[in-house]
Amino acid sequence: MQQGELFGDGVRQCAVLRPGRQHGSVVLRCRWPDGTPAVLKLSPDRALLTKQVEMLRVFAPSGRVPTVLSADAQAGAMVLEEVLPGTEAEDMPQTSLPQQWGELLAALHAVTPPAHWPLDLRGRCDEAFVRIGRRLSEPAIGARIDQAAWQGAIRRCETLLDSQARLVLLHGDLHLGNVLDGGPSRGLIAIDPKACIGDPCFDAVDYVVAGAGQEGVEARCQRVATACGLDGDRLYAWSRVIAPMAAIAHLTYDGPEPVIDERLALSC
Repeated sequence: MQQGELFGDGVRQCAVLRPGRQHGSVVLRCRWPDGTPAVLKLSPDRALLTKQVEMLRVFAPSGRVPTVLSADAQAGAMVLEEVLPGTEAEDMPQTSLPQQWGELLAALHAVTPPAHWPLDLRGRCDEAFVRIGRRLSEPAIGARIDQAAWQGAIRRCETLLDSQARLVLLHGDLHLGNVLDGGPSRGLIAIDPKACIGDPCFDAVDYVVAGAGQEGVEARCQRVATACGLDGDRLYAWSRVIAPMAAIAHLTYDGPEPVIDERLALSC
């Protein structure tokens, strides 16, 4: 099948600018027939791509996700508007980022969850602990994170899930690499949502844990909680849940020791 057959004249007139790979998908920069900068995303996992399209459309009223220009579930393809300038949040000026993160969360969390939305934060966390927990059997990881620390994180997570009060539609995977600069008129734009219903603190926790080795997780937690209007104690508790998972990611790619050490200390 030629690319042009996916969306008729739309993709046929797209000029590929730059290829890339993301989470098992192929991502190509292109242009829509009217000249709109766009992104063509192809995935062999049609069910996953269909769910991604649904989630982006659910969050569309927020104005804080890319617009879906077209989608073809059978072909495993979708075309999104390109976010410009598109700088990842990690590379943006850090002084104003907490406030911008708070504005992003406010917009996303104001979206009314669809009736009977099947995914919740408990399921998201259960899946993550099972999937990532398998890696404790790897010598390099097991040497730094033991079962006691892992089980402690699971217990803290269950306590937080059992005490959820305000429930919102979460992005569900809102780390610095999934947030792009949409320019002054749009603010931060979130990509690749894993939408689920749960505690609003969860959408800030990856950003908080990323403060390890920089200003520190506790200091960043205070700044982010204030900017986002979140319960600082709950947000810090969530950081202790996520910290061992983040430490495993850095252990995998030989991340800086100060970052790993701070995250491991949070896990205790």
